[in-house]
Amino acid sequence: MLRQFVHQFGQKLIRKQLLEPIDESERPVAHLSTLNLVTWGVGGMLVAVMYIVTGALAKYIAGPAIIISLLLAALFSMLSALCYAEFGAWVPRSGSAYLYSYVMIGQLYAFVIGWNLTFRSVTGTAILARASSYIFDSLIGNHISQALQETFSLNLPYSLATYADFFALGLVLLLTGLLALGARESILVTKISIGINILVLIFIIITGFVKGDLHNWKLTKQDYKLNTSGSRDIYGLGGLGRLGSGGFVPFGFEGILRGAAACFYYFLGVDAVATKGVEALNPHRSIPWSIVIIIFICFFAYSCVSAALTLIVPYYLIEPHDLLPQGILHSWWVPARYFVTIGTLCDLISRLHSAVFSMPSLIYTMAEDGLLFRVLTRIHECTGTRVVAIMSVGNLAGLMVLLFKYTHLLELMAVETLLIYSLVAFSVLVLRYQPDQNLSKNENTQGEIQMPGLDGHLLDSEPEARNSNILKSLWFPISTIPTRKSGQIVYGCASLLVLLMIILSVILVQWSSQGFSADSGYTPGAVLLLLLIIGVTVIIWRQPQNPIPLYFKVTALPVLPLVSIFVNLYLMMQITSGTWAIFGIWNVIGFLIYFGYGIRHSLEENDEQ
Repeated sequence: MLRQFVHQFGQKLIRKQLLEPIDESERPVAHLSTLNLVTWGVGGMLVAVMYIVTGALAKYIAGPAIIISLLLAALFSMLSALCYAEFGAWVPRSGSAYLYSYVMIGQLYAFVIGWNLTFRSVTGTAILARASSYIFDSLIGNHISQALQETFSLNLPYSLATYADFFALGLVLLLTGLLALGARESILVTKISIGINILVLIFIIITGFVKGDLHNWKLTKQDYKLNTSGSRDIYGLGGLGRLGSGGFVPFGFEGILRGAAACFYYFLGVDAVATKGVEALNPHRSIPWSIVIIIFICFFAYSCVSAALTLIVPYYLIEPHDLLPQGILHSWWVPARYFVTIGTLCDLISRLHSAVFSMPSLIYTMAEDGLLFRVLTRIHECTGTRVVAIMSVGNLAGLMVLLFKYTHLLELMAVETLLIYSLVAFSVLVLRYQPDQNLSKNENTQGEIQMPGLDGHLLDSEPEARNSNILKSLWFPISTIPTRKSGQIVYGCASLLVLLMIILSVILVQWSSQGFSADSGYTPGAVLLLLLIIGVTVIIWRQPQNPIPLYFKVTALPVLPLVSIFVNLYLMMQITSGTWAIFGIWNVIGFLIYFGYGIRHSLEENDEQ
């Protein structure tokens, strides 16, 4: 009885969502060229908040080596984006990782991705609101922050802000209210803000290289000891802490890795591009090329801004909320500060407007699927808006922007993004080794929606040699195409690899704190884990792959997805404990909702009953 209950409960966790058949008239028309994808992706990823993010990361985390952090983040984002592209190719619909995982992997997996995608959207909105507050405050002489710090100073634990930012809260609530009343997003305003942002970007880069000084990349401790005694952090961007040891890499390798984890925020839009395969004219070529080109352009722009900023002033004197330091304005064009600040503020508010509009969509979809409370699907009769979903995520974003530090919002965003990318890479790894499966509710339309490949009856007819030696089936699979048994082997091995990689990441983080000393006690453990990882990877490599003709496939399987997973896990280990605590609380709440409500009220549960 207990075994039957456990089996039934496990089956509920892996239930999959079947796609509704679509008419030919509703099918997305392929119209996006590589140039269209690159233009759309670059416009969405070059956000003005990078000026504040770069300043905060350079001052408190990486120093001038923020450029190296950006390079690592760009390379790692490219690996994750390529995995994202194949994940989207498995499902013949445009959508998000939540939809793809629900269709291909199962319900619990989809809930974890959807729940964290929602939190990432809320966190991103909070970051934009905080940034807008900083820029506007600097424009009027920091009067808002000084008044709030005197009146609403928060003597609270580590991850919370030094003062309650009611101005940023007001921005979020105002835009949330407008959305609830039926306001619409303006494409024209978005295009204008992107144009202004590009002009500001070019201006800052030119200013940095004209007024910059290479000596600011060669600083010593003596250079900044006399200059930092009276510095203040009125915005709570990161605290004063240690200011490093000078030079180009003042915070060492650890600072570069922490910076790389936070810099994932710069490349968030690339996953949206990776899911546009259904609308691309030549997806097998345009999707990977557009990903590479977009990441290269954005890395070039971000690295130029970072170089300009750290060349203009020493990294320890950077004030992230002042886009053009006062030192260059006394000797140059004073109105330049207002041009840069106002232009950046316009772009930030436009991005905040777009972010607020995109927040409720996923939580509404999850509520429609029954995984979240049905009340979130309520539509206002007069305005026709998803009023409950809008107000829920809007209030959550307002609470976050009111209480949390800017740098910890960035780290929280990094953890959420790295987790989602890891889950996507894991999905790609296991899906390639699974037999074909039907994705459609309508059996008569299997030819339209079913993944193309070999006939399911042919797969079932393959001998699996049930009584054969287990080791022989691991190293010498009998079938040349995926079977249920080989798929289960890959699932088990991939899960074991994730566990081993987590342990190895923890060991490497501790080992790096000792300078990777060869005499360290961590050396034997790291070598043993590495050998185990290689051995299990070879087992996966020996299993037959699904010959399904997707429009894009990740090369060098299983190595590339595994490298992506390991890099993401290792970067996650660089995040501070306070951020992990917030992330853990959010996911505990999510699991309570799922196991207390979602698992019993999902559409798939109702269909089965």
